[in-house]
Amino acid sequence: MGPFAANCYLVACGETKEAVVIDPGAEGRRIIKRVRELGLKVKYIINTHGHIDHVGANAEVKEAFNAPVLVHAADAPLLRSPQASIALFMGQGKVTPPDWTLQEGDVLEAGTLRIKVLETPGHTPGGISLDINGVLFTGDTLFACSIGRTDFPGGSFRQIIKSIKDKLLSYPDDTRVFPGHGPPTSVGDERLYNPFLT
Repeated sequence: MGPFAANCYLVACGETKEAVVIDPGAEGRRIIKRVRELGLKVKYIINTHGHIDHVGANAEVKEAFNAPVLVHAADAPLLRSPQASIALFMGQGKVTPPDWTLQEGDVLEAGTLRIKVLETPGHTPGGISLDINGVLFTGDTLFACSIGRTDFPGGSFRQIIKSIKDKLLSYPDDTRVFPGHGPPTSVGDERLYNPFLT
């Protein structure tokens, strides 16, 4: 979605059609249209971190489905400041504040989906990954053969590597990984081929 080609995910329970929207960064109308085409009931809007390319369509999606916006507590200030979220850089003058905040170990449910919050800071102080029924959504922490950049305010190379090695690489090799940008991958492939993790 949008000029930075951030991935937005719709993850839904096949039985109840309850769903979560992960990182609606842009193109709100397109997201809303797809949700309606699939007949989904959006229960949560979850931001893996507070940068504008992952939160830019929060307001539009929230208004369409009356669903709360969630982000980690440490990134909540980014959703209250156009400057901190890099929204001003993108020509946007406002961002949508979260309805409530998340922390390590929080578990949300949407139908048969069990959504566990993993704190994976480094790209931002409040960066999170989501374990949804054993599948990882890693935001801008881990990409296919790469990692999130750490040169923005609040970023830390040491911290992002620790987050990946301690949290994400603790999963089995066949665990599927859906990052905030680029193609999907697996824990095993990243363990073997990611040059940042050797």
